[in-house]
Amino acid sequence: MICLGIESTAHTFSCSIVDEHNILSDVRDVYKPPEGSGIHPREASRHHADVCDLVLRQALHDANVSINDVDIIAYSAGPGLGPCLRVGAVIARCLSSYYNKPIVPVNHAIGHIELGMRLTSARDPLTLLVSGGHCMILAFYNHRWRVLGETLDITLGQLLDQFGRALGFASPCGSKIEELASRSTNYIRLPYTVKGNDVAYSGLLTAAKRLVFVDKAKVEDVCYSLQETAFAMLTEATERALAFTRKDELLVVGGVAANKRLADMLESICKRQGASLHIVPTRYAGDCGAQIACTGLLAYNAGLSVDVSKAFVRQSWRIDSVDVIWRN
Repeated sequence: MICLGIESTAHTFSCSIVDEHNILSDVRDVYKPPEGSGIHPREASRHHADVCDLVLRQALHDANVSINDVDIIAYSAGPGLGPCLRVGAVIARCLSSYYNKPIVPVNHAIGHIELGMRLTSARDPLTLLVSGGHCMILAFYNHRWRVLGETLDITLGQLLDQFGRALGFASPCGSKIEELASRSTNYIRLPYTVKGNDVAYSGLLTAAKRLVFVDKAKVEDVCYSLQETAFAMLTEATERALAFTRKDELLVVGGVAANKRLADMLESICKRQGASLHIVPTRYAGDCGAQIACTGLLAYNAGLSVDVSKAFVRQSWRIDSVDVIWRN
């Protein structure tokens, strides 16, 4: 069984071909906004429409298959930016209708988790999903991912991106801030807001900007302090969830999973709690078609597909509202 996955939730347009055992191809083209700017949904959607044909053809070529060999079409149905989501959905509907292939809408957040579990062999983990669009601590129970903690305002990825854009970088900014932070060990005290298992980052962002633009602190020191504070907040909440659930695995997925300092902090709490740490490989930490294809394959094998006339998108589609019937 071969599945084509189409990802288009935000800045990345990606197509991937997977089968039951392997990722046969994963091709991406990323919209790059101007320096100092974030993702403009209309411009990103135009980028996706411009590159979709080439990306799809390359994915089929790399997998050494034709569209006729594909058994299932899966697409990211949400959550995400509406104009971007609609590009992927239109392509999926066209392919499904023309080639008479079943179509499967996929929740983007669940895609991150399913790909992470497949690549790390995690079985029943506490999951930390950290990216530009998500910041959640999750555990699976009774066919749904249950949210044990999350951000109360902006996500960890948004914190890094918004601070980076204020410095003049283009989104995504996480790797640039990580590189600047590695040049310093001078910690400057910043707001630390943890409420139960939830975190809040907007006050931290405001304080970091003030340090740079009003107090004229060194950018490297502020990047270091921002990372240390933000990651410590999330690590505290994650350790509390580990202790509560008594899980013996922690899975980290999403774009921010690529950050080495965050991994170091999470490794320390796993040692204290007797859990193993599983981090999705860096190549698949960000948005990609492979996460959609892998999840679409699982969903289809569980009997989940829709009529092409009902293959819509949902900009706000919370992970804890989705029945994951393929997992016990």
